Amino acid sequence: MDMKLYKVLKAPHITEQSSQLSQDLKQIVFKVDKGANKREIKKAVENLFNVTVVKVTTSVVKGKTKRNRFGVYKRSDYKKAFVSLSPDSDIQFEGVN
Repeated sequence: MDMKLYKVLKAPHITEQSSQLSQDLKQIVFKVDKGANKREIKKAVENLFNVTVVKVTTSVVKGKTKRNRFGVYKRSDYKKAFVSLSPDSDIQFEGVN
């Protein structure tokens, strides 16, 4: 298997909104590599989790500018992938309902 597939998916993006998406629409949200395209993301999820992916939607989240007592800094930009699974597929992350 291609080693690049392991570098495409960085982490699941678990928030209240993303857990609601997984319950309602069977969508899982991942933080992915900024250079990854939809085909690579689909292939990586299917190979790593043994599920069937129906559709992949991506968005680039721009990092916020923050301030503290040491000055101004900017958080990094990152890319999110919304992965729609087939009705018979499911991904469970440990410790998450």
